[in-house]
Amino acid sequence: MSAEQVVANDMEEITGKLDGKYQAFDGKTILLTGGAGFLGYYFIHFFLKLNDGLLKNNCKIICMDNFMRGVPDWLGNLKGRDSLELIEADIITLDVNSLPPIDYIIHAASIASPTFYRQFPIETMDANIIGLRNLLDYCVTKKRESEPVTSFLFFSSSEIYGDPVPEQIPTPEKYRGNVSCTGPRACYDESKRYGETLCVNFQQMHDVPVKMARPFNNYGPGLGINDRRVIPDFCRNIFDIENIIMLSDGSPTRTFCYVADAIYGYLLILLSDEQGEPFNIGIETPEISMKDLARKLVEYAETEVGISGLEVITKKSEDGAYLVDSPIRRSPSIKKARDVLGYVPTVSIDEGLKRTLRWYADHN
Repeated sequence: MSAEQVVANDMEEITGKLDGKYQAFDGKTILLTGGAGFLGYYFIHFFLKLNDGLLKNNCKIICMDNFMRGVPDWLGNLKGRDSLELIEADIITLDVNSLPPIDYIIHAASIASPTFYRQFPIETMDANIIGLRNLLDYCVTKKRESEPVTSFLFFSSSEIYGDPVPEQIPTPEKYRGNVSCTGPRACYDESKRYGETLCVNFQQMHDVPVKMARPFNNYGPGLGINDRRVIPDFCRNIFDIENIIMLSDGSPTRTFCYVADAIYGYLLILLSDEQGEPFNIGIETPEISMKDLARKLVEYAETEVGISGLEVITKKSEDGAYLVDSPIRRSPSIKKARDVLGYVPTVSIDEGLKRTLRWYADHN
């Protein structure tokens, strides 16, 4: 199966699970900040899928990004679509009054890879705080002008929980977290926490229709192979025909949520009336160790893309802060999303890794 077929099938799955709820986007304008990033890849393909005959009136997608890491090829290839507008701008300094009326806002403009947000800590904090504040102020202004925003989704993070105590795993939304405010990951973790505080208070004081998503380890097509998160790191080794190098003993565990399941969950939040509420989006089981994850990828590299003979090797990172404040376990409770939104993820880790390898075979 080609990379394009993987994405096309995922779009069919997402629209099928939404069961017509996507009709809310008929004729609407969506602002997607950070649209050149990983999640932007699937959001944009989803909205373009809607415009290929599923909506009576096309929705308009405004993709905003500062393109600090360049314009990805996939986005450049979409340039020229009538319903897609690309705006090169920094949400931190943007004059939001220059924006047209917006129906839906998806604020995903933030560096999410630990390697890169440690290189750009201030920019990371500014996007999650100043950029968010600019958009919340825009919502207040538009409400006064009788052009209210219908819904606003802020991308928070499972990192707001820090390293949970064992009795809080799977981790529910009510858990307050065990987070360092001065460590090497604090720029991301703490700015996401404060971002949620901004959202809740703007909802309470100004009735801004904002809600928060807390992603748990999303992966899949659209996640650049040089992103430096664990799955693309391992896949980069595979496609370079190298043994997988682990910079730990491989014992920490995670649950991983395939991007199609994740986007389906985020859209359910965006389309809900649950204002000022956070939702975990991920899968609850199975927790998998980093070593077992690497072994699965080596196995599927042979069956899915014909690369064999690789091994998993552990080494110690030369970066002394590499694993500082990194949680030992990460697994969400999705009971709230399941009960309130009807969120039911369906793609297993094995199937998701196979689809990811097929996509990387054409995009590495």
